[in-house]
Amino acid sequence: MRQRVDRLGARFFLILQCAVGAGLAWLIAKNVLGHPTPFFAPVAALIVVGVSFGSRMRRAIEVGIGVAVGVGVGDVFVHLFGTGVWQIILVCVVAMSIATLLGAGSLIIIQAGVQSIIVTTLLPDPSYALSRWLDAVVGIVLALLIATIAPSAPLRRPRILAAQVLEDISGTLRQVSTALRENDADAADDVLDRARATDEGLQDLREANAEGLGVVRHSPFRRGDLPAVQAYAELAVPLDRASRNLRVLARRAAISTWRGERVPEDYIVLIDELAAVIDYMANELWDRRLPVSARPRLVRLGERTAQAQIVQSLSAVVILAQTRSIVADLIMLTGVPADDARSAIPGLE
Repeated sequence: MRQRVDRLGARFFLILQCAVGAGLAWLIAKNVLGHPTPFFAPVAALIVVGVSFGSRMRRAIEVGIGVAVGVGVGDVFVHLFGTGVWQIILVCVVAMSIATLLGAGSLIIIQAGVQSIIVTTLLPDPSYALSRWLDAVVGIVLALLIATIAPSAPLRRPRILAAQVLEDISGTLRQVSTALRENDADAADDVLDRARATDEGLQDLREANAEGLGVVRHSPFRRGDLPAVQAYAELAVPLDRASRNLRVLARRAAISTWRGERVPEDYIVLIDELAAVIDYMANELWDRRLPVSARPRLVRLGERTAQAQIVQSLSAVVILAQTRSIVADLIMLTGVPADDARSAIPGLE
């Protein structure tokens, strides 16, 4: 339930935009164009605003074209030929064919067919001529305007999602250290499952980055936010690398517990300290700051991993190596190029 409430919070601004866009589209089509029941104005506005979540402008324009084609073809057919079985078949073929010729994807092609069927079956009054198409155009234009001046997701969402990914990584590392200390195979299995689940958060982050970049590139009112949005978008790559290395570490931790191999305590302490640094980085993001100030702590931690004694255990050595890799990934997250981040950590002694 908490996840669903969080999802509602993330999408509520989009929901509000859809609702306001639908209401305004009806108002304009009814009072400005004088249409008594401009059904397609709010419908078109809601559809176009709704699908603008993500690759906003490109997708919104494509779906808008699909809606306009469907309503327009349906309007023409109803006006010229009325409604019936053969009209429904033909209007659907024509609308979807035109959308295909315009280079539309499957979603837009289906949308064109759906809208043409609605016009032909639910509102088949030939006297309306092209008024329904004009209503749809009003809704589409208004939706594109909303997508330009009011982003469907706040620009702070990538920063929040990046902080949540870091918190998930730190929590997983703490569970790893607990499982290793207690040599608990069941706990290690649970940690491995949690580490594998980080992909969902990263996917949300990638979508939020695409959304944020789309907003600042297409909206004249958001151009000044481009440097900040790009900076947060660049966090995705090192976070993805850190998550991949975390999964390898968790897998090796599980193997070590299955086999009853003991991992040195100083290795586990390094994992705990890494989790603490990651929590600090997450807090920096929550406080609207890039975690650049964590770089010295990460470099010192990387130097300490180089001083750890190598033991005769493959699992322990892999765990140490993956800890070092995660440190390098997080140094890169502070704005250091990948090669320099790796060079900041001395070789194993």
